[in-house]
Amino acid sequence: MNHIKTYAYNHTPLTFDFEQTIERFFVEEIPLYPATGTGNYLHLKIKKTDMSTWKLITVLAKATGLEERDIGYAGLKDKSATTIQYVSLPKQYEKELNKNLTTEKIEILERSYSKAPIKIGQLKGNRFMIVLHNINESDAKFFTTTAKKMQVDGIPNYFGYQRFGEDSHSYLQGKEIAHSGKKLKGSKEKLLVSAYQSHLFNTWLSLRVKLSKVISENNAKEAAQKLDFPLELINALAKQPQFFKLFLGDLIMPYPFGKMDFVKEMLHSSELFKQGKISPTGLLSGANVERAKSDAYHLESAYDDKELSSLKGDRRFAWVWPKNVETTYQADSKQLSIDFYLPKGSYATTFLEEIGKFSLKPVKEK
Repeated sequence: MNHIKTYAYNHTPLTFDFEQTIERFFVEEIPLYPATGTGNYLHLKIKKTDMSTWKLITVLAKATGLEERDIGYAGLKDKSATTIQYVSLPKQYEKELNKNLTTEKIEILERSYSKAPIKIGQLKGNRFMIVLHNINESDAKFFTTTAKKMQVDGIPNYFGYQRFGEDSHSYLQGKEIAHSGKKLKGSKEKLLVSAYQSHLFNTWLSLRVKLSKVISENNAKEAAQKLDFPLELINALAKQPQFFKLFLGDLIMPYPFGKMDFVKEMLHSSELFKQGKISPTGLLSGANVERAKSDAYHLESAYDDKELSSLKGDRRFAWVWPKNVETTYQADSKQLSIDFYLPKGSYATTFLEEIGKFSLKPVKEK
């Protein structure tokens, strides 16, 4: 069962060509805070092409003689892209690096020193620049207005297709490993189990988007029938000003970061959500994670796998707001360049898919 996600917006699909290549997909990390300028760690701002983060770490380890685990990074970046990301290593290995780093695919843009290494997740977000091909002028105009509208109204924060392997089914292997009860071996098994975590999250999010759609597109009586909810609940949900409806017991968090809390009063929380001050979170099943309560947990429980304890659980924003959207259209070549910013953990392809209304996953040649 490969779940089809539910789009939140209602416009007709657009037509454009997307391909993730080093010429058409650029991403730059925005660090959580700048390096202090002094300290025992060398922080590098690195531009790389056609190289995954794992490969970058391997190359740096080889050049310096360090263990891979001694090289710090904040996030994983794709191979098929031009990316700028930050890595850290102990300062005393700088000479080795200068002597042995020779590959054309890596360019060191800046160096600074800091008191601490870079750790996973120490990111504000990412800035993207993506070039779409074969898009006509009216679709390009519509793309731009929709993308700008999404800066105000937000989008569902689905994991992108990249998370689920080439056949989109890696989560099934992950489920099997998670249920075996064994300790995870190596990064491959971790990746498979986290694909299963992500699959559960996406399926839950799709359900919640679908619920919200039924409420916004039908009168209360019809919505109550379709969802098999009490009319009183539908009326309360319909009063909320924003599209994605909040339920009692949802775990919300100040946006873009802060301390989690439960929805106790739906209308008050929904006003803050409408303003982009808070966002609801979805469950990433695992050990030591806070679950939603009451009505919200009733909707979450089907996607909560209590057997998944080999990974730490977490909560992830269900709804995010793209920022700084700028576009440029070239009529002669029918190309649209889009610049935008997303918070950490959000996928550029998810944003583009919400506008285009089709999957951007490359189709494998048979």
